[in-house]
Amino acid sequence: MLIKGFPAGSWATNAYVVATGPGEPAIIIDPGQDSIEGIKEIVRENRLKPAAVILTHGHIDHIWSVAPVSADFGIPALIHVDDRYRLADPAGSSFSAARDQLLAMTKGELELTEPQDIEIIENNKSLTIAGVEWNFVHSPGHTEGSMVIMTDRDGEPMAFTGDVLFAGSIGRTDLPGGSLAAMTHSLENVILPMLDQTLVYPGHGPNTTIGAERATNPFLSTGKGL
Repeated sequence: MLIKGFPAGSWATNAYVVATGPGEPAIIIDPGQDSIEGIKEIVRENRLKPAAVILTHGHIDHIWSVAPVSADFGIPALIHVDDRYRLADPAGSSFSAARDQLLAMTKGELELTEPQDIEIIENNKSLTIAGVEWNFVHSPGHTEGSMVIMTDRDGEPMAFTGDVLFAGSIGRTDLPGGSLAAMTHSLENVILPMLDQTLVYPGHGPNTTIGAERATNPFLSTGKGL
């Protein structure tokens, strides 16, 4: 499996490009602010053929560049039905900055606009994209439509957790659409049942494993967070 990720933009949001190998179809996960050139470079260097953009949730730092990326490669953007409304007004449904300030940060006219080709993901759906079976697991708490995106390649389980789980922490629940009760449910029913060897590719910060988080993350350790 070829997995290339890098932090981009003011929020250091991790953007990922994933394929079975060089020269193969690929998916792009969470193209945030200032991620376009990095994504295109990965695609060029590895001769990849993008097939879809996947959004772990609809916060602006994860969807900032989804419209131009979707348009440039002629591919759909996939998002959970409960976060679909955020694509209609990325700036207006966001946080931490006024709409005018956010719009002033754009570098192209398509940024912070709604993609033309959007596909809705319903709860806990499995789809084969770019030659890989992906499981889209609804994991609300950070937003209403947050998803953990899971697959298993050659016996190696992996999860793209967005802002549900980080190394040593979890996503905030005090933003619009957040819920501590929903996050607790997602941690108990989506995150904790995963195998220890599951590789975790979070929305921010370094990669980790479920085993490491089970042992050290204060929100997952027995008696501390749950």
